[in-house]
Amino acid sequence: MSALAALPWLALTLAAYAVALWLFRRGGLHPLLLPVLVGTTLVVGVLLATGTSYATYFDGARWIYWLVGPATVALAVPLYGQMERLRRMWLPLSIALAAGSLTAIVSALGIAWLLGGSRATLVALAPKSATMPIAMAVAEQAGGTRSLAAVAVAVTGIAGAMAARGLLALLRERDEAVAGFALGISAHAIGVARALQTSPTAGAFAALAMGLNGIATGIVVPIVLALLGLLA
Repeated sequence: MSALAALPWLALTLAAYAVALWLFRRGGLHPLLLPVLVGTTLVVGVLLATGTSYATYFDGARWIYWLVGPATVALAVPLYGQMERLRRMWLPLSIALAAGSLTAIVSALGIAWLLGGSRATLVALAPKSATMPIAMAVAEQAGGTRSLAAVAVAVTGIAGAMAARGLLALLRERDEAVAGFALGISAHAIGVARALQTSPTAGAFAALAMGLNGIATGIVVPIVLALLGLLA
């Protein structure tokens, strides 16, 4: 697709996010107005109304997708500023990572199994709390469906970011590092974006959790699936 032909879809994406962010701020940061949820809804609505395929849209908006890599690397900047605190907290963070990663995997498998999910469904849902590229790769290598894994990751991220504010308030947790780390483990990149809206500290710890949980998920999921006899 030429640059001129891609411009409308790129503009649509940016405009949808700008509107969603405006609504989110005007609505007092209400969880139901989460920018990624509202923005996605607006884009999908336009695609359905115009009869445009996702492939056409993605081809036009691919430049934004390309920026995901540099943006992810840039998350190291706020993290570097927390190095001294990270050295003091490595043990509790390691325990939280192990507990959070394992809970995310086992709970997904358990709920899907209780609801009668097939082996392919269980495998696709297991890595749902990792970032999408990792989750899709892990699911595919284990014999699951990439598309279902992608949907599970998106739903997990949106649900986690929406529920975080209420759950943290219920638990009376006010430490930005703890809140950010929890968001990064449970809601990957969407959780990181939500944490960055709170503070640089929360964003830094969320980014750390997202990266570490991606590695942990890639290691633990095949082991758990093998123990349960679900590995292809």
